[in-house]
Amino acid sequence: MIRTGRADVSFDGIRTEFGLPSAFDAAVLAEAEEAISRSPGDRPDLTSLPLVTIDPPGAKDLDQALCVTKSADGFVVHYAIADLGLFVTPGGALDAEVRRRGQTIYLPDGNVPLHPTVLSEGAASLLPGVVRPAVLWTFTCGADGIPAAVEVRRALVRSTAQFDYATVQESFDAGTPHPSVAALAEFGPLRREFARRRGAIELQLPEQEIEPDGDGWKLVARPRVAVDSWNAEISLMTGMAAASIMLQAQVGILRTLPDPDAGAVATLRKSAAALRVKWPADVSPGAFLAGLDPATPEALALFTDATRLLRGAGYSAFNGSVPEVVTHAGVAAPYTHVTAPLRRLVDRFATEVCLAVTAGEELPEWLAEALPLLPSLMGSSDSLSSKVDRAATDQVEAWVLAARVGQEFDAVVLRSGDNEADVFVSDPPVLAKCTGKRLPEGERIRVRLAEADPVKRKVRFERRV
Repeated sequence: MIRTGRADVSFDGIRTEFGLPSAFDAAVLAEAEEAISRSPGDRPDLTSLPLVTIDPPGAKDLDQALCVTKSADGFVVHYAIADLGLFVTPGGALDAEVRRRGQTIYLPDGNVPLHPTVLSEGAASLLPGVVRPAVLWTFTCGADGIPAAVEVRRALVRSTAQFDYATVQESFDAGTPHPSVAALAEFGPLRREFARRRGAIELQLPEQEIEPDGDGWKLVARPRVAVDSWNAEISLMTGMAAASIMLQAQVGILRTLPDPDAGAVATLRKSAAALRVKWPADVSPGAFLAGLDPATPEALALFTDATRLLRGAGYSAFNGSVPEVVTHAGVAAPYTHVTAPLRRLVDRFATEVCLAVTAGEELPEWLAEALPLLPSLMGSSDSLSSKVDRAATDQVEAWVLAARVGQEFDAVVLRSGDNEADVFVSDPPVLAKCTGKRLPEGERIRVRLAEADPVKRKVRFERRV
């Protein structure tokens, strides 16, 4: 963990460079304020469900609350999702603005929210101890963790506690998990095994996080604990169930990713052979990657190479006929986004499709008209979010390393070209370019920091000879 040592560091330059909005218009704020007092309508009171939330520390925009219990012959999962459909009037000023934004953009010194915070961190957020309107998914699952029945409906819910990942993991490690998530330790691994059998592809690359540190910022490598993946499986299961509802009705919007082409798989197999990592011919890429130890340098290199397998992600809207590509290669199943409507535009619309279809109703006109617009809106916001996230990380990397030019570090070679390679330095956790001819992928080398320019947001290493 490295201090920047500067009091004037901010991310305003990134905000300006990418044209990020600084505030909501008065009409949008007025509409959001009015929506706070809107009646939730006639919906069942399910506030007795002991739901809890699991989010990063300090989060206020809480999209999901869950309760997982063991039954006589399997599991029951209740998964409540913030109901933005109650608060956003189709065709109104707020609807127009969130379509323009697409998703919440996160920066270390403050986010650019999709919705006004009176909603996203207030009336619509599943904060603990307060009654909230929600869309409740209920999964009745067998002993194998596969749903036998799925129900989705609007309801009133109340989260009983707000947790973060580390705290929940510590409770499992101590043998004292909260009753609402105790069964997650059994259910989560079942779902992960199901994902492995499907051929899902997961890249366990190091997660760089930026945290405040006195008058500056620090980079940390956040270890991914088991609870992270177990909780993610609940969201994935919900997205798969929503996609199934849409496909049966032949209307909706899917998150798609083409299957890896044969050339990308062949290249990954060559890399595994070069690194002397055994990959049996009958094992899928997803199962092979799942079996790697992410702490080893060979695994880091192979995970990086495997990013070639996951190219071409997009959204596919349809109404009346099923699109040619309906699956997401990373999930290895049809999948859609419905679990983060506070932070992502498409989730609200996809949820409304599921509610209409399961109620046996026709899609309202505003929803049918919006579906074909969503792929472009989400594609643009996904691209912007990715660029902003990369720029912020590049900026902090340059800040924390600016005073260390000339120093040496240990690094792992992730992907190598003729004269340059991608390397990972663990302390501080930095992903950067390193000059050198045909550097050995999957091996540890000694590198020298040749450049750390905060203005250009550029970090470059060179191999120590």
